[in-house]
Amino acid sequence: MRLRSQSRLHDANRLVENSAVKAIYHPAQKAHYPRHFLSSGARQPNPEKPERVDALLAGATAAGLTIEEPTDCGLGPVAAVHSTEYLQFLANIFTRWQRIEGASEEVIPNIHPDSRDAGYPKSAVGQAGFHMMDTSCPISAETFESARWSAASAVHAAALVAGGDRAAYALCRPPGHHAFRDLAGGFCYLNNTAIAAQWLRERGYRPAILDVDLHHGNGTQSIFYHRADVLTVSIHADPVRYYPFFWGHAAERGAGEGLGANLNLPLPRGTGDDGFLAALETALERIHLFGPDVLVIALGLDAFEGDPFGGLAITNAGFGRIADNCTALALPTLLVQEGGYLCPELGDNLRAFLEPFANG
Repeated sequence: MRLRSQSRLHDANRLVENSAVKAIYHPAQKAHYPRHFLSSGARQPNPEKPERVDALLAGATAAGLTIEEPTDCGLGPVAAVHSTEYLQFLANIFTRWQRIEGASEEVIPNIHPDSRDAGYPKSAVGQAGFHMMDTSCPISAETFESARWSAASAVHAAALVAGGDRAAYALCRPPGHHAFRDLAGGFCYLNNTAIAAQWLRERGYRPAILDVDLHHGNGTQSIFYHRADVLTVSIHADPVRYYPFFWGHAAERGAGEGLGANLNLPLPRGTGDDGFLAALETALERIHLFGPDVLVIALGLDAFEGDPFGGLAITNAGFGRIADNCTALALPTLLVQEGGYLCPELGDNLRAFLEPFANG
């Protein structure tokens, strides 16, 4: 399918003129750092470390992007996606947790309800279980403020694209695509990708979301699952034996008005460049046929062959090929950072992905 020529004919009047690509990041995003989480019942060091920021900033700079701090967008764009009950929990739970005698240093849940319509407790322990999907989203004193600025970076980058920039990169840390409307999970607290897409939707855009993270973007899928006005597409390691386990299967197509507006393309563990690019071709065809006027890429770099999580085997050159194929849609593009953990190649992998957008 000749995506580039077809897209340009279909949407020529939306091609943007601004050539400089910016990376959006606020220093407050680095403050969040719970030291531990639970994995398979064992206490482990948190791999979502502040040093990720340094590597990603270096990669963005190497790709020729200029760094810009976001303006404070307030909580309006965040509350358009997340419940106020959940935001109240995030803003206050760490302080409340410190009053519990013998509690852990960070907020980590130990009990969960069996459904979302279960009773809502007053207890901090009970509310932690209600609003935290798993034990890999620990909350520290700085978590809410860092997450709030992470969301502001995504909104600021979305505003640049809406204002005419052909691409913008939001260095979102902590990441967001595992966060549901009222649930944290998988090192994610506020769903930056969904917040940015909803912000664009409210301004008349028709967004398509492409998630290329190693892990399925279950929170993003859930937020838009019953809607037809935002397309969600995810390429990820098959969840049958991999996090997040319960979401990301090929049979999940959306529900109600959103039936057919969700596409999951799970890949066998160890899939490399060629297998990923074959799935990407299917993803880009679906996105093209949706007729979007803006593309939002949930950019996980943890599909890298040397990433600590080790689920897929994308090479550094492969990231460049993935990005180059995405530019064939010829759409204004917002790139929102998701996963990608500390390894020597992290910054260079980001550079490889950003260069086709920076040089396009």
